[in-house]
Amino acid sequence: MMSKAENSPSKRTVRKQQLREIVPLADSTIYEMEQRGEFPQRFYLTARCVVWDLGEVEAWLDARRRASQAKTLSRAPTPDVNLRRTRPVKH
Repeated sequence: MMSKAENSPSKRTVRKQQLREIVPLADSTIYEMEQRGEFPQRFYLTARCVVWDLGEVEAWLDARRRASQAKTLSRAPTPDVNLRRTRPVKH
């Protein structure tokens, strides 16, 4: 969860295309992370225009960088190539 300081609104917002340039994640990944409270929530300016608070996105990136440097982020496990059905590794 994000702290109260990170949730303070800034005066700058970004639309989806700009967000994609800042955060190189798939739309579905961002949506899932939003639903779990792990990414800043989008909000609607109009019925068709969705935006994210740039300050919240930058704070999230900084927090992820610090967590990565501190090695507190869990990484995905390396796949076992011996279990592949196609092109298995031969010994």
